[in-house]
Amino acid sequence: MSLEDCKDLMQFAVDELKDSFSVVGDGDLHAVHDEEAELMNWLSAVVSYQQTCLDGITDPDTKKEMSDGLVNAGELTSNALAIVSAFSDILGAFKIPFHFNSSSAFSRRLLEAEEDDKVYPSWFSAADRKLLGSRGGGNLAPNAVVAKDGSGQYKSIGEALAAYPKDLKGRYVIYVKAGVYDEYITVTKNQVNVFIYGDGPRKTIVTGRKNFRDGVSTFKTATCSRKRIHRQVNRIPEHGRSGGTPGGGGASTVGHGGLIQLQNDGYQDTLYVQAHRQFYRNCVISGTVDFIFGDASAIIQNCLIIVRKPGEGQKNAVTAQGRADKRETTGIVIQNCRIVPEEKLFTERFKYPTYLGRPWKQYSRTVIMETTMGDLIQPVGWMEWNGNFALDTLYYREYANRGPGAGTDKRVKWRGYKVITDRNEALHFTPGPFIQGNLWLRYTGAPYFLGFKP
Repeated sequence: MSLEDCKDLMQFAVDELKDSFSVVGDGDLHAVHDEEAELMNWLSAVVSYQQTCLDGITDPDTKKEMSDGLVNAGELTSNALAIVSAFSDILGAFKIPFHFNSSSAFSRRLLEAEEDDKVYPSWFSAADRKLLGSRGGGNLAPNAVVAKDGSGQYKSIGEALAAYPKDLKGRYVIYVKAGVYDEYITVTKNQVNVFIYGDGPRKTIVTGRKNFRDGVSTFKTATCSRKRIHRQVNRIPEHGRSGGTPGGGGASTVGHGGLIQLQNDGYQDTLYVQAHRQFYRNCVISGTVDFIFGDASAIIQNCLIIVRKPGEGQKNAVTAQGRADKRETTGIVIQNCRIVPEEKLFTERFKYPTYLGRPWKQYSRTVIMETTMGDLIQPVGWMEWNGNFALDTLYYREYANRGPGAGTDKRVKWRGYKVITDRNEALHFTPGPFIQGNLWLRYTGAPYFLGFKP
């Protein structure tokens, strides 16, 4: 199964590299410079896919063989990241004049957006902003209706996705009526512009029970996943189950997109932010061990993060970020959220230690800012992954947090950890600069702020 995962992941990587080559192959230095952020985004995704492939292989001999086979590819990707990240310096060294237009790449190639607030990207229709801003979805005209009781066209979301027209122009809207849907949803890269909505977070629920303990790779445990292409808003809650007991089972992976009012419940490895730019707003995310993990450029803003009661002897970690190359533009940013214990954990919150995160990969990067932390957070704040691994190379930062768990006097003394005192350093990790949110978030119709909280 893991080798099949690698096959899929390597195809994703090839697609990203093709996008990168299409820019570089034009031969226009100014165009390459303008596209720097997008090139870094694509190349960072390639690194993530390579690492995900290796992480899913459990047999030592097979893992070594695959690792050896990816050495050259990994080095080439790392070198490409190094070159692109230093492109401005290279142009300057050769005294090549340039006029930087940070929006040209992202707005022209990725979203094809214009500055006029009434103009939308090519992958939205004229009605999409109104659609995305709707609350109940009652004014939508769905292409497919899903209902467990047989009152719709389909009884499962998978059936509705399978009916996606091959030559569809425009969006494909799926309305899922109230009910608990025990299934696994994958929107493929060929199913473009899919919008799924339900009857509310307490009425329409998608649930699953795949987990690592049963021999399923983490990459394949997602209850809902979107393969690489842009994803629109999804207001259906997702629940990851592991037979009713805590276990490693991811609930969601996503490529580039914004997710609003998502309820994502699980235990270990709940939310898999695998690659690309991701923005979560007004969501509920719950779990135990490493329950927000991956290697995307992900910002989680104005969300409720609920720490659940783990298995006996386990320790909770909110994040496990997986940046493997120091030049990747990836990281997990938690901004203006609340981190609290669930009711079942509350009376035992000091029995089961809870930490803000731990380093999954060598250059793990996590920033927590303007967030309220309950007293369940351990005074040291962060925990090791394995001894001294990555403690000098990680990038963990805290800025302007509040609450009984936000004190930094007793935080870890690792070389890679610091409390941010320079406001400009913290500003870099807000949605505007970090995920180029000024160029695309407004097209989702979602509420957001680009800088510090108002």
